[in-house]
Amino acid sequence: MGEPEYAPSPWEFVADHVERYLASDGEDGYEMEGAPCVILTTTGRRTGKVRRTPLIRVHDGEHYLVVASLGGAPQHPVWYLNLMADPEVTLQDRGVVHELVARTASPEEKARLWPVAVAAWPDYANYQAGTDRDIPLVVLESR
Repeated sequence: MGEPEYAPSPWEFVADHVERYLASDGEDGYEMEGAPCVILTTTGRRTGKVRRTPLIRVHDGEHYLVVASLGGAPQHPVWYLNLMADPEVTLQDRGVVHELVARTASPEEKARLWPVAVAAWPDYANYQAGTDRDIPLVVLESR
């Protein structure tokens, strides 16, 4: 059957960032707006195509965490909807690729882990303050 087809982001700057990151194992593109980033790979819930998204690198010492902030927009980012439909994801941190399973943190976990995310990217606090949506914090665990 072969590998699923890759569908680059329709946002050219995102597609370019992902391409540079993957081609250089993060040497080009590891830093995004002054913060380290990783590449999250999900499966499109409607198309079945591979989707890749650069996200701020958040690690609590045990797990990678990703924040479905979409800059504080009122809706969830598409990558979050994709991982809710298929929680098996990969995450590339520079040259290391991790096969992981995603789950949304419980309210108690989010309360404990949110400061870790905000320490990595302080604007997460502003995004949450600026929206009525409870921004999901996603825990990525080994398969």
